[in-house]
Amino acid sequence: MKERKIIAHIATSADGYIARADGGIDWLNRPRTAGDYGMTDFFKSIDTVLWGRKTYDIAVGFGQKGGGMGKKIKSYVFTHNPRPAEDSQVEFVNEPIKEFATRLRAQPGKDIWMMGGGGIIASFLEAGEMDEFVIHVIPTFIGEGIPLIAPRYFNVELKLIQASNYADGVVRLHYAVSKEQKVLKKAKNAKKARK
Repeated sequence: MKERKIIAHIATSADGYIARADGGIDWLNRPRTAGDYGMTDFFKSIDTVLWGRKTYDIAVGFGQKGGGMGKKIKSYVFTHNPRPAEDSQVEFVNEPIKEFATRLRAQPGKDIWMMGGGGIIASFLEAGEMDEFVIHVIPTFIGEGIPLIAPRYFNVELKLIQASNYADGVVRLHYAVSKEQKVLKKAKNAKKARK
């Protein structure tokens, strides 16, 4: 049985944000390219989506019931306050990342799409449960917003699998995540650390 990979397939601004501070993604509105940046093929390779609660709520706010993933895609929404879902393909979860990922990977299926946002991506990285990133860098600066990965104290090495570019200036970076990571200790007293 093929091991299921957890893959963040995501777009960022050129300055590293996945959304504006209010969750807005208007800067992503651009003409479609042939092949839609590989999204159609990627969508065929997954059957599960992982969401942070805020990201899921934004998708539902856009009128996308169940996040707009369809009946063949199972969605898991991470939240501190799980609730019953209105859609049978959506499950709200609150369990340790490592236990959840181990259980999910043990089930037969396709790869798993880490939708985001930055907090849940950081939590999966911290737990050593991210496998790959496919980052589409949009040639736009937005100045401030929600970073791709919420601030944490670790270094995670990435191995470049492929880099490609599109005629409209979008750059696609595909990385494998090293399982070797260094957890950095936060300075107890920032002033002492600067001296």
